Amino acid sequence: MQTVLHAAAMLPASIPSPDWSGFDIPLPWGSLRIHAYALCILAGIVVGLWLTSVRWNKRGTPEGSLWDIAIWAIPFGIIGGRLYHVFSSPDAYFGPGFDGTGDLSLIPQIQRGGLGIWGAVLLGAVGAWIGCRRAGVKLTAFLDAAAPGLLLAQAVGRWGNYFNQELFGGPTTLPWGLQIDADNANFPAGMPADTLFHPTFLYESLWNIAGVLILLALDRKFNFRRGRLFWIYAMYYTLGRVWIEAMRIDDAEQISLFGITTRLNVWTSIVVFLAALIVFVVLGLRKRDEPDTPYLDGHIPAENDGDTDGDTHAGNRDDAELAAVPADSKSIRHSDKSVSDSESRGNLPDNQSGPGHTSAPTEAVTDSTASTKPAKGSPAAGNPDHQDSGSAPDTDGTK
Repeated sequence: MQTVLHAAAMLPASIPSPDWSGFDIPLPWGSLRIHAYALCILAGIVVGLWLTSVRWNKRGTPEGSLWDIAIWAIPFGIIGGRLYHVFSSPDAYFGPGFDGTGDLSLIPQIQRGGLGIWGAVLLGAVGAWIGCRRAGVKLTAFLDAAAPGLLLAQAVGRWGNYFNQELFGGPTTLPWGLQIDADNANFPAGMPADTLFHPTFLYESLWNIAGVLILLALDRKFNFRRGRLFWIYAMYYTLGRVWIEAMRIDDAEQISLFGITTRLNVWTSIVVFLAALIVFVVLGLRKRDEPDTPYLDGHIPAENDGDTDGDTHAGNRDDAELAAVPADSKSIRHSDKSVSDSESRGNLPDNQSGPGHTSAPTEAVTDSTASTKPAKGSPAAGNPDHQDSGSAPDTDGTK
């Protein structure tokens, strides 16, 4: 017991501020700064793509199609995320009230932080749509496969805010309070240097990781398609973002609606949640008329457009497949059941009434009549009362 108490006493009473935010790569003309924020975003993209790749491949999609989509979705998403951040927190770029006193050169400097998720999702979806069209797959199928991976990427990427010491919440005395360097530009003015803050980056990261597990469990149980899992992702994320965003104290655009003034991201989360809920319900009420395939019309591979269980029996083929089968192979199938003990009777007209009888090609009949004699005791060839039953035993082992 004393050991446990001692170990608990050794735990830090707060989350320390990071003492590392990146490293420099020396170059002949200077150095290249690699920011920890960028590394977190990159790590998030990698793990998100990994999870999406596992789910995407299980749906029988074209090999390499994920990268055809990602090469469009990722840059579009980064640009969209940056644009949303700039216009949702415009003072640094355009000046208070858009008075022109801001610094426009800061807009492309994403290493300083500032990527709005809704701009990233919106424009990223446009890029994904382009990639899906080029790969011949449905955007909704890709969004369903990517939803858990997207949430995982956000969980990892949020740690970039920790290394930038930004986007924290209000003061707290909780043991997991976050330290911020007093000389950091993001430290709130007028507060004591030892003030601890809510680590909202950590709250959101943990919320997102829990969401990944929930999405995977729901999809395994209900097998959501047509984009429905993506809309569950949107509802889950915005539900958490509302209360997390409300805790933050960094500068943000304030919007007044229904007599309530709060951050733009809070209102955006509420609107997105309601829209996602409506779309999810509507999709659930619609009858599923189309087959469950990730492919666009006209892009379904030949092996997926017919028998998928490997059965090649002619009786299970469609008309187009049967048309491709040689005539002789269709006509002499199961000939051991349709030829009687005297193969020469295959060219008699009255034999056509036998059930299951299929006449052999003329060449085969000619050869047969020239070399085979009626079996002893068999009916005469010209007997009009005889009908081939198709089940008489073979007399010489020759089919």
